[in-house]
Amino acid sequence: MKADVADPEAVLAAFDGAEQAFGGVDVVVHAAARMTLSPLAGFDLADLEGMLRTNVLGTFTVDQQAVRRVRRGGAIVNFSSSVIGRVLPGYTGYAASKAAVEAMTFVLAHELRGRDITVNAIAPGPTATDMFLEGKSPEQADFFAKASPLERLGTPEDIAAAVAFLAGPTGHWINGQTLRANGGIN
Repeated sequence: MKADVADPEAVLAAFDGAEQAFGGVDVVVHAAARMTLSPLAGFDLADLEGMLRTNVLGTFTVDQQAVRRVRRGGAIVNFSSSVIGRVLPGYTGYAASKAAVEAMTFVLAHELRGRDITVNAIAPGPTATDMFLEGKSPEQADFFAKASPLERLGTPEDIAAAVAFLAGPTGHWINGQTLRANGGIN
């Protein structure tokens, strides 16, 4: 199902559609995000507001519907970012929005006590996606690739495998955690 995560009515309709099409909801993976980069002093507040609407309000809205609909034994997986643990000038707003996602994830896992639903976050490192590569020179992309001991950018498949682990039965004992799928970047 597809929806603008910053629009609560669209999210509601997507969940309604998923329940109608599939008979229920077992796993919710919320990966929608915006990344606007600028030093804090010059950050355009309208850009910040738009990013927070997608990254924070969007996560809250999707998780709110997930809590109401995910069946026992299910999983909710949110997306954070490994930039939270790094010093990257220009990433202040983005890192703040993803720190909020991690806080929501941890608290929500505890709010669902007794329901047998796990809530975790994936925090990808530099991953070769359009969002990450947009506006970066080959030298900048290479800088990020070399930051990992594996000396490469992550792939969407790397991240999908981590999500599948958390959403599947082998990862069901992991709850309220953020998995840093980042190739070892500190």
